[in-house]
Amino acid sequence: MMALAMFGALWRYRGFVSGSVKREFQSKYRNTMLGAAWTVLSPLAMILVYTLIFSQVMQNRLPGNASVYGYSIYLCAGILTWGLFAEITSKAQNMFLEQANLLKKISFPRICLPVIVVLNALVNFAIIFGLFSVFLIASGQFPGAVFVLILPILLLQVALAIGLGMVLGVLNVFFRDVGQFFQIFIQFWFWFTPIVYPASILPPEVRGLLAWNPMAAVIQSYQTILVSAQAPQWSSLLPAAVLALLLCALGLQLFRKRAGEMVDEL
Repeated sequence: MMALAMFGALWRYRGFVSGSVKREFQSKYRNTMLGAAWTVLSPLAMILVYTLIFSQVMQNRLPGNASVYGYSIYLCAGILTWGLFAEITSKAQNMFLEQANLLKKISFPRICLPVIVVLNALVNFAIIFGLFSVFLIASGQFPGAVFVLILPILLLQVALAIGLGMVLGVLNVFFRDVGQFFQIFIQFWFWFTPIVYPASILPPEVRGLLAWNPMAAVIQSYQTILVSAQAPQWSSLLPAAVLALLLCALGLQLFRKRAGEMVDEL
């Protein structure tokens, strides 16, 4: 019943949600000469740099992968998808603080805020990942039909990110150190995830610790699809899926119970 009520509220306020996403996108490039062209130029430059430096200059190779673009694709698959996770969690942890005036002055379903955060991040991700997909096709490295398996992994990743983000967002209203701590923590989390290095180079005892990192399995699933053109090991994603469900449930529970207190605190 609660889920139906939540979706019903979102549907009634769909204009508010879509308008907020549109304003956020437009404000990012307001007063720039090239405008929305930067949404293409910035990620395109990043993909080209990764390709030229890591494939051509540094001549990096992945173990068991003979492609000249293997390491670049591995790196982009990790960094681009980690960027989505980092953007959702970082924005979600500050969404109530940044929208304090809106929360005080306007009556609307508060669940709209995390949805707006997710949609904004997905718009940015769609642009940059779309360009990356074009690169895969142009370079002859497109993985084929297995590419569609990215969708359930993306859904899992978004659920994990927004669940964690909602928990952090509520806590950050009452304990402002939470946001500061997470900004430091996520940097260590990035380097503890096989993104710029393959997990196979780690010592066995360190590699075993990756089982405690839910994002390791998610990122490795993207890399398996995009680099090896193979289906991921779905069982490895089960802990991340369970954690995502728990975080979403906890985030919604905190959200419902503390909504009134948050407005007073803000």
